Amino acid sequence: MKSALLALLLLLTPAFAVQPDEVLKDPTLEARARNIGKELRCLICQNQSIDDSDAPLARDLRLVVRRRLVLGDSDAAVKQYIVARYGTYVLLKPPFEPATYILWFGPLLLLGAGGIAVLAWYRRRPLETSPLTDDERARLQSLEEGDT
Repeated sequence: MKSALLALLLLLTPAFAVQPDEVLKDPTLEARARNIGKELRCLICQNQSIDDSDAPLARDLRLVVRRRLVLGDSDAAVKQYIVARYGTYVLLKPPFEPATYILWFGPLLLLGAGGIAVLAWYRRRPLETSPLTDDERARLQSLEEGDT
């Protein structure tokens, strides 16, 4: 029973790809490395941080981050080092600057264009009308004659 409960708890906890041999001995540096790793995108997985990815490139990036921290770099310097090599795409939250406007406004522009297309299609579609009955046609004829 205890082993089943333990297995269930292990399934419910998030799985991190950080391997035991990557973990730094200094808990403060390791915490900084984890925080930086959560902000960097795995370039292979694309929607995972390097901390969550099992890809070999993500492991390499985790090791680079830890090496730079051990060398004494600040968190910002480590991120700048990675961005200098891989571009701002490596950041899970890209900076708000002209080069990344498309990332920030692209989804809104696509949504707006889709809304305009649906609206244009809705306005252009022909109205479904049924033909006039004989009584309606006679009433229309009498109304038209009354106007003239």
